[in-house]
Amino acid sequence: MKLSLAGGVAIALAAVVALLLYASVFTVHQTRQALVLRLGNPVDVITEPGLHFKLPFTDSVVYIDKRILDLENPAQEIIASDKRRLLVDAFARYRINDPLKFYQAVGSIDVANSRLSTLLNSALRRVLGESTFTQLVRDERAQLMARIREQMDREAAIFGISIVDVRIRRADLPEENSQAVYLRMQTERQREAAEWRAQGSQRSQEIKAKADRDVTVLTADATSKAEQIRGEGDAERNRIFAEAFGRDPDFFAFYRSMQAYEAGLRSGDTRMLLKPDSDFFRYFTDPMGKGNAGSRGVPTPAPR
Repeated sequence: MKLSLAGGVAIALAAVVALLLYASVFTVHQTRQALVLRLGNPVDVITEPGLHFKLPFTDSVVYIDKRILDLENPAQEIIASDKRRLLVDAFARYRINDPLKFYQAVGSIDVANSRLSTLLNSALRRVLGESTFTQLVRDERAQLMARIREQMDREAAIFGISIVDVRIRRADLPEENSQAVYLRMQTERQREAAEWRAQGSQRSQEIKAKADRDVTVLTADATSKAEQIRGEGDAERNRIFAEAFGRDPDFFAFYRSMQAYEAGLRSGDTRMLLKPDSDFFRYFTDPMGKGNAGSRGVPTPAPR
């Protein structure tokens, strides 16, 4: 009986010890950090992962994420320094680097996101309100995002939060403004295209006119040179003929008669009405061509 009572007491004590041990031990994961609260008041901040201890039943543990967190912000309409209305879609990345200050200032991620959205909108309006549309879209986008991050980081420090990055996902004109700008750009491009086409047409006409002029000049020069060469050739031919006639008039007369026979007596195309004793046929009746020397036709060679 005594043994049974002692065994029951031992089991009860073991259960109490196990309960106390379970209530006094907690684990911190690598992605989290812990804040130990004693009756609602923070007493310890734990940032290292592993197994840790607390007072059972009086201490509680609040876990806070130490990873980089996302802050999605709805698109905001902002007026730039050049009086253009812009629709800006931005987001931020942040990390909780002071769990105690974070717990005391905001207490939860949802409240922190709400506060940070206000800070982000305020920084966007301040920085982009001093910039032009061109600077935001093209020239100084990276510098503007860095300025927004710096201003937001200074203001978020009171929440124990560090701003890692701020990005402008999109910055556009409102729909009605975008349509007007598109139509204006389209009109401007059409005007430039018409101007370039007119300049191209003018240049084309100039090139064609110059080419036609060059062709005319080259043709005229070639014709003149050809006529000159042809005249020189005719003169040389006449000189050779004259020299040949002077050397042997009889052979020259015979050669000219053979050429006349060849040109006049073509096969299938010869129609002539001549007297048989015509001087044209003198080489038919006399191989020396002496007959009817005084008639018209081939000239009679002069005696040497």
